[in-house]
Amino acid sequence: MGERLVEGTIIVIDLDRFEEEVRRRGWSEWRPNEATGLLSSLVEWLARKWMGVVVYGLDWDRGTEEAVIEIPLVEPWEVEGDLRRILEALRREAGVTATAVALRGPVLARPARSRREAYQGTPARREAWRILREAKRRGGGRLIVVG
Repeated sequence: MGERLVEGTIIVIDLDRFEEEVRRRGWSEWRPNEATGLLSSLVEWLARKWMGVVVYGLDWDRGTEEAVIEIPLVEPWEVEGDLRRILEALRREAGVTATAVALRGPVLARPARSRREAYQGTPARREAWRILREAKRRGGGRLIVVG
């Protein structure tokens, strides 16, 4: 019996040039810092608000550098304002930029067992990951809403 997919929104968020920031600011890679602690809180808030599932990345012990969230039965444009608020909060409160993609597609709405499954588990996740990588190559600090 196959997995049941429903339409929804796949969100991928990733801090930009984070390894450089860790070195520049002298932050620990193993404990939450201003940026990763804040992103952990914001990812949890977004998932709770929209009754979504954090597929990958929420890490309270080390801090969240990247996350994949799926929200069933919600269109990407519906979460656009909240994603803008998240990116602005990271810039304002932690002094870092992030790139986020919200893409319409089928969602599994369950946690992934690995990073690979999180980004490659469905065609829509693969597409969101491809769009994110391209936006980061072009400088990052963007929100891309598709669908």
